[in-house]
Amino acid sequence: MATTAAHPINGAVARMHSLLDELAEVPTWSMGQAATAEAMVDIARLEARVVELKSRTLVHAETVAVAETNASPSVAVWHSNATRSTKRESFRQVRLAAGLDRYELVREALGRGDVIAEQASVICTALDELPDDLDPTVLEQAAKALVAFAEVHDAKALRVLGRRILEVVAPEVAEAWEAEQLDREAEKSAVFRMREDGHGRIKGSFTVPLLVGQMLERALLAFAAPKHQIGSRAAADADDEQVPVPVPVRRPTAQRLGAAFVELVERLDPKELPKAGGVNATVVVTMTLDSLKDGLAAATLDTGDRISAATARRLACEAGVVPVVLGGHSQPLDVGRAKRYFTPAQRIAMGIRDGGCTARGCDAPPAMCHAHHDDPWSCHGHTDLARGRLLCPFHHRRIHDPEYEADIGGNNQVTFHRRT
Repeated sequence: MATTAAHPINGAVARMHSLLDELAEVPTWSMGQAATAEAMVDIARLEARVVELKSRTLVHAETVAVAETNASPSVAVWHSNATRSTKRESFRQVRLAAGLDRYELVREALGRGDVIAEQASVICTALDELPDDLDPTVLEQAAKALVAFAEVHDAKALRVLGRRILEVVAPEVAEAWEAEQLDREAEKSAVFRMREDGHGRIKGSFTVPLLVGQMLERALLAFAAPKHQIGSRAAADADDEQVPVPVPVRRPTAQRLGAAFVELVERLDPKELPKAGGVNATVVVTMTLDSLKDGLAAATLDTGDRISAATARRLACEAGVVPVVLGGHSQPLDVGRAKRYFTPAQRIAMGIRDGGCTARGCDAPPAMCHAHHDDPWSCHGHTDLARGRLLCPFHHRRIHDPEYEADIGGNNQVTFHRRT
């Protein structure tokens, strides 16, 4: 039986594994100081060369549509699932691969081990930020200069040098471009980032126009202001001879402003916000009846995260929180053929049950998902909770795509296979 010969890259990777297997049990105690230092530098260069190979392969993965093998929305998502990397790390690697594909000089330097991946990423970002209409010759000079700087500067210093690289290679262009950039800075679109820190909190940063920032500051100062303003008691009781002595109001601390921001968000009314996925911007908190009364068991958010019972009880009456009490009375969820679309109550129940998109490997939260009928409405299916599921827009399209088969496992997860 004929077999397909392995591609040279597959063969080389196999040989690398074999060589590393030989070193798996080799002790390091016999290495001297000089040999250890030399090995560390060489290993760093080897890592860089492997990253270059991986980047070239990632670019090719896009070309041959590897993501289509299991209906992943992108190569980055496929890579995340296939290698058990976080999606954040996979997207970072795909961005680096795309940058190296654009800038051949940087890719070649990484392939030689002259720069490491962190430096290459910074250089590609710096080159991407240069004017779109920049002369290709100037762009090439900028790439050469940054690669040369990388021989003596780390990624942090390269990031600074990258912002001023035009002053080095094309001063006459740099002056006009800097003036244009300053004009654009005033109108730069807003940016907002947030991420979990793994300790029950979310950290973030934002950039907004000056006016909006001052509006936010005024709102926070209003929540952070002292409970008793100057003259408040005198206005409340005009007959009281004990008029408080005015005292200067100090600027709130970072902690007080943080508490004010929390209160500002908690007081948002979801009825005034746009709907996402058919449901208002509402956080669902699931807890037992005992915890709702005075118990200590933690409550669960619809994202799967946990909060204290005391926090859940406090938020249960706020505008943006819906408490779902296990063991208590719930709204009727199965509406049969009376309605085609799932009700908000059904959507909330699906969010609690499914936790987000039910496609294997997808982590889209409930608010970003569609409610899908396992039994199509057009084929006399019922709008019942038991026969519905959450799917993100991408996987909702895939489950209706005749080019894919969808298998529902015992854990309610959907696995896609491209039909051959």
